[in-house]
Amino acid sequence: MNFETYRIFYYTARYKNITGAAKALFLTQPTVSHAIAGLEKELGCQLFIRSKKGVQMTPEAELLYRHLSKAFQHVEDGERSLRDHLSLSEGQIRIGASETTLHYFLLPYLEQFRAAYPHIRLKISNTTTPAALHALREHAIDFAVIIAPVADDSIEIHELLEIRDIFIAGPQFSQLKDTPLHLSDLNAYPIVSMEPGTGTREHLEHIFASFGCHLTPDIELATTDLITPMVSHNLGIGFVPYSFAESSLINGSVFQLNIVDPIPRRSICIAVNKEFPLSVAAGKMVGLLGVT
Repeated sequence: MNFETYRIFYYTARYKNITGAAKALFLTQPTVSHAIAGLEKELGCQLFIRSKKGVQMTPEAELLYRHLSKAFQHVEDGERSLRDHLSLSEGQIRIGASETTLHYFLLPYLEQFRAAYPHIRLKISNTTTPAALHALREHAIDFAVIIAPVADDSIEIHELLEIRDIFIAGPQFSQLKDTPLHLSDLNAYPIVSMEPGTGTREHLEHIFASFGCHLTPDIELATTDLITPMVSHNLGIGFVPYSFAESSLINGSVFQLNIVDPIPRRSICIAVNKEFPLSVAAGKMVGLLGVT
């Protein structure tokens, strides 16, 4: 017997009435009666005792109903959960984000989304760009908010906002203020940099290599927000997105170096795996971030 036949049996037993079952299933009474008769014939036993008030289950029907009711409760729970998921009454979004994108871009949008959809759980993995891309390939996250450029044919990239990186120094290096400098000139000074394996470090190494220079930092840090304090305490020259140093530039605890070599711009991007469609909730979040 097929699923629909057992569904008819389940609703007939649940409502104890063929008319009620027919209304619940949007079927005619003859259709329900015919299905029950067919099931009784297939199973070789009577399932219902008919009366003017409705139907009463036989002991065989009660046995069958006890098993089927559990299965159909799971089906109904699944349908209800799916409706809640589609209506954004429940669900989860898994986002991989680098430290820079969280500080520079993502936090206000997360706040907006939480206010609009309070029942959606936001699972944020604060990680490096390479690690976020790995998680995206493994489908461990729904999408990533990272810094481009990224070269990966399996990843679809949507650019959102351009980032301007700058070199900064502290008061002890005041002799460099307003002095035109080449990247090769920086090799004479201590460098404060992100640690290997981060997107910012790879970007900086690429910049130095493109001008025939080798990057050898004196201080390697795990987070970008530590670079400006290190620089303000005269521990070296740092490379940071402008927004991370803006307040210190304004109060004069650091200053921007005048680098004459062109520094390639980077962009904050949404990265999605081409092989896996976004959930409704993740699609809403991505749309809020500006991807149509």
